[in-house]
Amino acid sequence: MAGGPAVSSGSQHYVNLIDTSKPWWKNRRLLALNAWIVLLLITSSTNGYDGSMMNGLQSLPTWESYFNYPTGGRLGLFNAIQNIGSLCAYPFAPYVADGLGRRTSIFLGACIMIVATSVQSAAQSFGMFIGARFLIGFGLTFAASAAPLLITEIAYPSQRGQATAMYNTLWYLGSIVAAWTTFGTFRLPTSWAWRIPSVLQGLPSVIQVFLIWFAPESPRWLMSKGREQQALKTLAYYHANGNEQDPLVEFEFEEIKAALRFDREVSSNVNWASLLKTPGNRRRLRIIIAIAFFSQWSGNGLVSFYLNKVMNAIGITDPTTQLLINGILNIYNFFIAIGAGLLVDKVGRRKLFITSTLGMVLFWTCQTICFSLFSQHGWASAGHAVIAFICASIAFTPLIVAYTVEILPYAIRAKGFVVFNFTVSLSLIFNQYVNPIALQNLGWRYYIVYICWLTFEAIFVYYFVVETKGRTLEETAALFDGEDAAQQVAHDAAIAAEVVPEKASSGGSVEEVTVIGKSA
Repeated sequence: MAGGPAVSSGSQHYVNLIDTSKPWWKNRRLLALNAWIVLLLITSSTNGYDGSMMNGLQSLPTWESYFNYPTGGRLGLFNAIQNIGSLCAYPFAPYVADGLGRRTSIFLGACIMIVATSVQSAAQSFGMFIGARFLIGFGLTFAASAAPLLITEIAYPSQRGQATAMYNTLWYLGSIVAAWTTFGTFRLPTSWAWRIPSVLQGLPSVIQVFLIWFAPESPRWLMSKGREQQALKTLAYYHANGNEQDPLVEFEFEEIKAALRFDREVSSNVNWASLLKTPGNRRRLRIIIAIAFFSQWSGNGLVSFYLNKVMNAIGITDPTTQLLINGILNIYNFFIAIGAGLLVDKVGRRKLFITSTLGMVLFWTCQTICFSLFSQHGWASAGHAVIAFICASIAFTPLIVAYTVEILPYAIRAKGFVVFNFTVSLSLIFNQYVNPIALQNLGWRYYIVYICWLTFEAIFVYYFVVETKGRTLEETAALFDGEDAAQQVAHDAAIAAEVVPEKASSGGSVEEVTVIGKSA
């Protein structure tokens, strides 16, 4: 780890090209664009719904009795099978997203999930329920592998960081709906207590199936397929009210061309091995794999899938109370995640990562102390305090997806994001099998393992996470190939779009552009 922390300043080449004459919410085209982004964000809500629903179902007596009170490995399989389904789809997902388009991948995934949730809702046996959950994971992979890519590739430049950060944040919206749905159906005496939440799980996919073809396709994907005019029209329509001669649109268009050309020069034959061919790609992969594991091995797996087991262990055993706490925690976490997501461009990715990991070390240590006091002395107040300290351990929820997709160049973005999702699924499967067994056998001592791991996370983040705020998508992706590469991409775009540097900061790290030979 020698050499100090990885820090890089932004360049903001496009800053003078942003139209600031009126706020974005008064621009009808930007409102429409952000509405399409919301359509894409609900993919994450579907995923969040699933995790919270499974958490809630374990507190439903009707669900437990219907499936013969699953415990141990059988209960682990109920939760893990969805991620096993995801693993099976990962080899195919990037080829669909890169070959057929981002929208096609989302449409395919939504169709599969509609079928899967229908089967799950009608399940008559353990095998039928497990099969449906496998299919949910399989379909979700196609949608979740493409939706964040499309968001980051169509978003308005000054809103890209926040828009992409909202993707993982919306996980909690689905989680909230599922938590309160299971709370609402809790008292139903029949199997509809768990079938109704299962039916509602398919609703976001139905909305996407009917609307996705009206959403814009990625200009990056269009240009990679030689459809440059269509890409230009898409950029102009949403980013400049249809003006193809707008300086910002011309700069974006030329920068995408320059970045695609640079990617071809760096790796003329793009395949899975390309992720390891260059030093820049290896740096990206190291960070992506690390934050994927961090996203699931920070203790959140206990809260996401086995909160009822944790609450049983600290003396909160009433099912109604458990469901109520689950619903309140999800609402609280949702607002915390939104706050963090809105700060990505103001505070910066690196500072948020560091603050998050240090905060998790602190609050997980507090949880461990309280859990041990309850276990050894039976103090009810200490047990209740465990729940209070759970709330503060999700600060970098918005960052993991946003950071992953922005540091990957277009040529390997889909494949790199699949590696991220694949790693997340591996870590989830491990967690979902190990957590209930370890918690049962080790009790509060199991929390000490997480304290040690979270400390390692904080050290890794400090030394290896690179700051990326204040850059365009193409500049951010090129940054890992060296500061010169990022500057070259922006410089080539500026020359081609007939914009030149207007001023530079005293440190030489911030450069703005102005238009020459054209009317702004």
